[in-house]
Amino acid sequence: MNSSHFNITASTFPQNRPVLWRSYLTFLVPMIISNMLQALSGTANNIYLGQMLGVGAMASVSAFFPVFFFLIAFMIGLGSGAAVLIGQAWGAKELDRVKAIAGTTLMVGLLAGLTVTIFGGTFTETMLRALGTPADILPGATAYARVMLIATPAIFVFLLATSMLRGVGDTKTPLFILLISTILSFILTPALIRGWLGLPQMGVTSGAYAAGASFLIAMGWGVWYLRGSATPKNDAYSSAVYVLAQPKVKHPLAPDAEFLKHLRIDRLILAKVLKIGLPTGMSMITISLAEIAVLFLVNRYGSQATAAYGAVNQIVNYVQFPAISIAIAASILGAQAIGAGQGHTLGNIAKTGIILNLVLTGSLVIIGLLFSRNIIGLFITDPAVVDLAQTLLHIMLWSSVIMGMSMVLSGLMRASGEVVMPTAITMFCILCIEIPTAWALSNSYGINGIWAAYPITFLAMLALQTTYYRLVWRKKPIKRL
Repeated sequence: MNSSHFNITASTFPQNRPVLWRSYLTFLVPMIISNMLQALSGTANNIYLGQMLGVGAMASVSAFFPVFFFLIAFMIGLGSGAAVLIGQAWGAKELDRVKAIAGTTLMVGLLAGLTVTIFGGTFTETMLRALGTPADILPGATAYARVMLIATPAIFVFLLATSMLRGVGDTKTPLFILLISTILSFILTPALIRGWLGLPQMGVTSGAYAAGASFLIAMGWGVWYLRGSATPKNDAYSSAVYVLAQPKVKHPLAPDAEFLKHLRIDRLILAKVLKIGLPTGMSMITISLAEIAVLFLVNRYGSQATAAYGAVNQIVNYVQFPAISIAIAASILGAQAIGAGQGHTLGNIAKTGIILNLVLTGSLVIIGLLFSRNIIGLFITDPAVVDLAQTLLHIMLWSSVIMGMSMVLSGLMRASGEVVMPTAITMFCILCIEIPTAWALSNSYGINGIWAAYPITFLAMLALQTTYYRLVWRKKPIKRL
């Protein structure tokens, strides 16, 4: 397939900074919108639950979030490793290798998802009890979690597919899939809560069932679309037409007969994917364990604190989307540049990513702080819980900018296969700074002290990542994996 059909290719890495900015933004804008749509479905579910069923329903869903994040952490790492390898192979124009990497990764994700479904679904209540989930929300949290765990194989496959599509520069196909899923979820969630059109009233599990159904429908459309499409053109009119009509040119990762031949586990490829992905996954698992530890500390203050924790997480997720997206873009752009033999552009990729983070993430932080009470009110109606959530948000939201700067540097280093030290720095900061600090400050300052641990941790992480980037990584030769 001709790479000119795609937004980002090896030829888009000139030293000209304005052109690099355009490449970044062409890749970045659809990905930010995709991430926001992905969370928007969950956010809408939480708003519906909070407004239509009360704070208890919101707390029930919030209680499962760290556990779910822990379960998908390995897939995020695996997808990251696959995206780097695919990006390098795509930059070198090796289409067969792109498909082989994708096939191996998808098979591993599918098998892992089935394992989680069987064992996770069996021990759902045990996990939530171990977290100290308040007794008044345990039944609802268990019911919600069990439905989500059953859908794990499909969720894993989607996460991996999204990462791999980005590896070849395609950020628009995931955007369209998520748009369909989000619209369907908006409609199905209140319908299941109220029992519209003869549907059963599913209570707190309504959001989980709606998410699963809308996700499967959207993924079905995505399979059909990829089998006969290329990435849509850049202008808005063509993109709208492509959503409604299947293009004639096949996508390089289309799930057709040729691709299915690669749907097997190649041990050599898996070893390379794991070399990059496993440390990244371990880093994500460490973050999820830290969130579980934080939730354990928060749960000591009762279900209102748990609900406030959930509302703050929803807002922080949106503010952090640009930072996360920019870091992913830096990693993919870096991998494609290395594959194309243009490693000399990596410094400019890092600088541009950091500047974009300051502008985009910083703008959202300002908006979040100025309108924090109104935003929190979308999720929670209890004035006491709103006050608590607003205080917590003001303590830590600004540190999202610091986190984003650190992620750009670590993402770029991962593009070259340098994963051990960036991961070690992240894990050290989470395990040795965030958790002990949250525990110590909570004993002195209550729940406010838990949130103060976030900016302290992100500042330490940025300092260490910057030191390693400048003094060690930049002096190493850049080689293709």
